[in-house]
Amino acid sequence: METSLINYFVCVVLSIIIAGIIIPNIMKIAFRRRLFDELDERKIHKGVVPRLGGISFLPALVFSLCIVVGTNIRFAIGGVESMLVAPIVSVFFLLCALMLMYLVGMADDLVGVRYRAKFVFQIVAGGLIIMSGTWVNNLFGFMWLHEIPTFVGWILTIFLLLAIINSINLIDGIDGLASGLSIIALIFYSYLFFQAGDYVYSFLAGATLGTLIPFFYYNVFGTAERHNKIFMGDTGSLTIGTILSFLSVKALGLGVDPMGSGENMFILPFVPVMIPCLDVARVFLHRIKRGKNPFLPDKCHIHHKLLALGFRQWQALITILMVDACFIILNMMLSPYLNPTVLIAIDIALYALLNIVLTAMIRRREGKLHTCLYE
Repeated sequence: METSLINYFVCVVLSIIIAGIIIPNIMKIAFRRRLFDELDERKIHKGVVPRLGGISFLPALVFSLCIVVGTNIRFAIGGVESMLVAPIVSVFFLLCALMLMYLVGMADDLVGVRYRAKFVFQIVAGGLIIMSGTWVNNLFGFMWLHEIPTFVGWILTIFLLLAIINSINLIDGIDGLASGLSIIALIFYSYLFFQAGDYVYSFLAGATLGTLIPFFYYNVFGTAERHNKIFMGDTGSLTIGTILSFLSVKALGLGVDPMGSGENMFILPFVPVMIPCLDVARVFLHRIKRGKNPFLPDKCHIHHKLLALGFRQWQALITILMVDACFIILNMMLSPYLNPTVLIAIDIALYALLNIVLTAMIRRREGKLHTCLYE
């Protein structure tokens, strides 16, 4: 275990170093070639900001993961090499899915890709992950179901992958939000897989975590005036969303609670991504109710509501991250005692109540209803 812990931190540190080297060079190239995020009425930021930060993610995490795992297997370090070989096939298929999402995201950031095309590529990426042997085969009591047929598991897996990938992509609306929520989720998955003895997936989470740390710094603390601010773009959000969706479904396949505290194994894998998923589901339903295309952007997300209340971006960021942490803690505390269906219903009710309270506060502050922002 000590060797595995060292390997984990090597993955994290290597990713931090590599991403920390790549990101400033991406910013230099973006300013030379004038590759900026276009300003429109939905944008919160002022000034020109490159949106190619996600280009650093895949090279940094793949190099870190491969060099650590490869070195341990090649030189039989610490006696953990046998535990690293079995998951390699799953990781290979995941890398294929990541490369696909990475290229689609890059194309979208540079020239634009229609949402229907992105949707198709996401389904293909989901198929690649299923080919790795990673799919939902047990609901652990959700809807009072347990083992499910393989074909149903494939369909449900595709649905979950699409939900998580798009939730990370669509919630990326203020500085540090998508990366901050992802960092919390990756720390959670790192610990979960480490406790389960699935070290390769823990290393994957750690390598991804390391790539996000320098990005978070430049994204949150950089400024457009000094030309040291950058966005992750679709390249980053699709890459991170694919990794989080893979880790969540893979965690569901553990079958037993690695933390040993009695948490329900349906709740445990998905609670780290619950806030972005709940928010995107609410926004989608709202757009459909108003007769709008659910895939076209607007200003209806929870961070827009907080900004409408007069919060600054950093205040909205901290508030949402705290809400996310509270949801994780609450679900872990209650999951040993409640059926997952009941617990998820409570989560939905709490999130709906939160939005109702925010809406009432905005109406009280503004005095009247202006846009869909308040609904």
